[in-house]
Amino acid sequence: MSTRIAFLKGHGTENDFVIVPDPDNAVELTPAAVAALCDRRAGLGGDGVLHVVRSAAHPEARAMAAEAEWFMDYRNGDGSVAEMCGNGVRVFARYLQHAGHVSEGDLAIATRGGVKTVHIAKDGDITVGMGKARLPEGDVTVSVGERSWPARNVNMGNPHAVAFVDDLADAGDLFSPPPFGPASAYPEGVNVEFVVDRGPRHVAMRVHERGSGETRSCGTGACAVAVAAARRDGIDPAVTGTPATYTVDVPGGRLVITERPDGEIEMTGPAVIVAEGEFDPAWLESVVG
Repeated sequence: MSTRIAFLKGHGTENDFVIVPDPDNAVELTPAAVAALCDRRAGLGGDGVLHVVRSAAHPEARAMAAEAEWFMDYRNGDGSVAEMCGNGVRVFARYLQHAGHVSEGDLAIATRGGVKTVHIAKDGDITVGMGKARLPEGDVTVSVGERSWPARNVNMGNPHAVAFVDDLADAGDLFSPPPFGPASAYPEGVNVEFVVDRGPRHVAMRVHERGSGETRSCGTGACAVAVAAARRDGIDPAVTGTPATYTVDVPGGRLVITERPDGEIEMTGPAVIVAEGEFDPAWLESVVG
């Protein structure tokens, strides 16, 4: 690589991302390159990378090109590939608006978790159709030190273990993945949410994101938490025929999650572009070579 490569920096409730616009899928982002970009001291810093590619140009997204022009090729901060990132989708949509590819209103974005519907509101908030939650059967536990809690297994296109605790400090430092059991429940690892109640249909959470550590926010995690809280509270919109809305506070802000009677889940929150520039491929080659 000899030409300089554009990037932007954005966040959704302080879940922050390096954005790499690459419509033709010409930039090779190896796991080492992604980890270098996300390094908060030696790189640009971020919880992950949003690689912006036209669906038709990416082998994993070509089948979705008729539904969604753009593919969110999302990578965790350690360079691993992830199926979905809810906050990332909002920031991805904000970038498309910032770059003039889309305007206010509805659009579709392809992800490894399927095509997601997005609405960019005039007030600036962005709503993402996050699909339906799956609730695999079987008991799950998560642990911190000598303490363990039962957890709800929720899959939002990626796996989550939701544990209700007395105090968010019970989660510990979340530097390393909280142990879970049984191992067969999450063969590829799991995102772990620790949750406390703040009021009626109002909870707060901390999260260890698989591949990123503790983050300031997790969109799919907030959805998983809302569904787990609703079921704990005896609420199932498929049974009542009435949407259920939960407010979920995360360290970086607030998200509003609605589960509809058809099972579809909508997440609403902010997304901000904070900077843009270029990085030198020679630097990247030097740190990953």
